[in-house]
Amino acid sequence: MSLSAADLPVDGRQSPTALAVARGTARMLAGMGFTMLAELTLASGRRADLVALGADGTIWIVEIKSSLADLRADSKWPDYRRHCDRLYFAIPSTMPPEVMPAEAGLIIADAYGAAILRDSDDHRMPPATRRALTLHFARAAAARLHGLFDPGATAGID
Repeated sequence: MSLSAADLPVDGRQSPTALAVARGTARMLAGMGFTMLAELTLASGRRADLVALGADGTIWIVEIKSSLADLRADSKWPDYRRHCDRLYFAIPSTMPPEVMPAEAGLIIADAYGAAILRDSDDHRMPPATRRALTLHFARAAAARLHGLFDPGATAGID
């Protein structure tokens, strides 16, 4: 069976390219032992594209950029640094990697997988921030699972 960007779930916020990059990046993260949530609202009110939680409690945020216009329109990404241990951009192979800010790691991805082109610096979060985000991640994941079990329920957790 062949998978294309058209086969990916659409919620209206992401382009087919962004969905494909998210899918491939999520597959890579899972292969590295991370669990992942897409579109998670952070304490700052910003919504991170992908938040990955490692078995050791490490938290990565991956900001997806599907085009140069998408990158140029985004000034919020530096705020994500205080909500994670490592910050990455994930881009499609059609974007030139040299235009991506050096202050974050870099992932290249398609719908089938991804590879880290440049590692992110490790900037450990304070313990209280880590605890709060880990609990928020767990509650959001449980609420999303509950929504699959009981679609009529409103859990109130993002």
